[in-house]
Amino acid sequence: MEPLFLLGCFRALCCKGPPPPRPEYDLVCIGLSGSGKTSLLSQLCSESPENIVSTTGFSIKAVPFQNAILNVKELGGADNIRKYWSRYYQGSQGVIFVLDSASSEDDLETARNELHSALQHPQLCTLPFLILANHQDKPAARSVQEIKKYFELEPLARGKRWILKPCSLDDMEAVKDSFSLLINLLEERDFEPSRM
Repeated sequence: MEPLFLLGCFRALCCKGPPPPRPEYDLVCIGLSGSGKTSLLSQLCSESPENIVSTTGFSIKAVPFQNAILNVKELGGADNIRKYWSRYYQGSQGVIFVLDSASSEDDLETARNELHSALQHPQLCTLPFLILANHQDKPAARSVQEIKKYFELEPLARGKRWILKPCSLDDMEAVKDSFSLLINLLEERDFEPSRM
């Protein structure tokens, strides 16, 4: 009896085969310089925070989650790069927009204009959006309610699937939770019947 029991345990442990592949999603990550895109993505990938340098062109990171892998194309946020963002939108399945919630009024206005432009772009307008109000640990940080009102998100994003969440590098669990919500939106999109 004992050898059969051991054989059963061995089969249960060893013969399951590889786990099913996790779905992969291609995302574009945009936001002004200094909003914290690179830092947040590097932390999610468990990279050392010491070597983080602002993205000047674009970089791609594979961010692993338990139920999906996000291939995130992060675009630099400098003035001279933003005008080329739309060239990198093709093939995206979702959008991450990072804003510095403690920035100056001028930068907030610029971020607002860039977000409006992205939400209305033909290649992005039907995609799920995750908007991260970063730097919530700074004293000057605006609340999510203030940002929602200032950015006019309710009227602008009507009919779209979007999430606005506060975050900071001090609370990576909140960042991971925000990404999990985005993954849920991406999965829902996968299961939607195709429209004829």
